[in-house]
Amino acid sequence: MDRYMNTYIDRRMQVLVEEWQLASRNDIAAFERRLTTLSNEATRLAGVEKSVESKLASLEERARKLEAKKR
Repeated sequence: MDRYMNTYIDRRMQVLVEEWQLASRNDIAAFERRLTTLSNEATRLAGVEKSVESKLASLEERARKLEAKKR
């Protein structure tokens, strides 16, 4: 019986994976790579955001000084 089940499962593995929407090791590895890429990109963007906020604050300060000189 065990041999029969193993043979059946081996022959039908791809169909079972698709029917039951199971993830394969390759699927999980690809997901982990994408997750790592996204995490790295999020970290990079957080740094860019801080830089942009700093530049914006500087520009706003310069605009306030120019506005004050106009008066």
